[in-house]
Amino acid sequence: MPLNFVDSHCHLDMLDLSEFDDHMDNVIEQAEQNQVSDILSIAVDLKSFPRILETAKKYPNVMASVGLHPCHTPEEVITIEQLSSLTVDSNVVAIGETGLDYYMNEGSDPLDLDFEWQRERFRVHIRAAIQTGKPLIIHTRDAREDTLKILEEEQAHKIGGIMHCFVEDIATAQHALAMGFYISFSGIVTFKNAKSIQEVAQMVPDDRLLIETDSPYLAPAPMRGKKNQPAYVAYIGEFLADLRGTSVEHIAAITRENYFRLFFK
Repeated sequence: MPLNFVDSHCHLDMLDLSEFDDHMDNVIEQAEQNQVSDILSIAVDLKSFPRILETAKKYPNVMASVGLHPCHTPEEVITIEQLSSLTVDSNVVAIGETGLDYYMNEGSDPLDLDFEWQRERFRVHIRAAIQTGKPLIIHTRDAREDTLKILEEEQAHKIGGIMHCFVEDIATAQHALAMGFYISFSGIVTFKNAKSIQEVAQMVPDDRLLIETDSPYLAPAPMRGKKNQPAYVAYIGEFLADLRGTSVEHIAAITRENYFRLFFK
């Protein structure tokens, strides 16, 4: 019986296709061979979005998001109207990734930033998500308090979404869950030094759990050291099954069900 895993967050446009005989067909085929049935390809800037959307249009099991990553250059400004107009295609199912990252920013000196531009960009994404009815893909790094504060102030509970590549503490997870968000775990959860993240992964309710690769980054054990790809999400599912004391079939089923409930309701 096929497991049908879902990779709820990856960057297909960033993969080095030379490792796949220069063709996206082989990326999708390898995922399917590893029982990964559906993929969400995430945008981090507007320049790459047309290519991401083109891939989603070509492959029925690939969907797309649209947004500006918080680490993307502060000079690029986007409006609610612009974001909303880019979600009209049925292949676009989410807005993001968006959020806050106080750790590093492209082309900026982190010692000389107040990050207000980043917070304003985040608010624009939330407002566009509520306006369009598209769930949010949230990135947060070294900014948990401001991330949760802005989500509350902008009433993000009206639309919900995913706290992607979750690496925060239990209190942050509980706060996000209370606002209606799903918690998604990447390959980081499989790392030996990720005990605190594993504790969170054990407490997330079945109906709010998701898995992702964030490929081409963060390859899970036992693939650490290799470039990540959607096919590897199965290893995360297997790890979580063991961690949560359940079957791989159960993890595959609930994460798939959660994915479709969130994006295709």
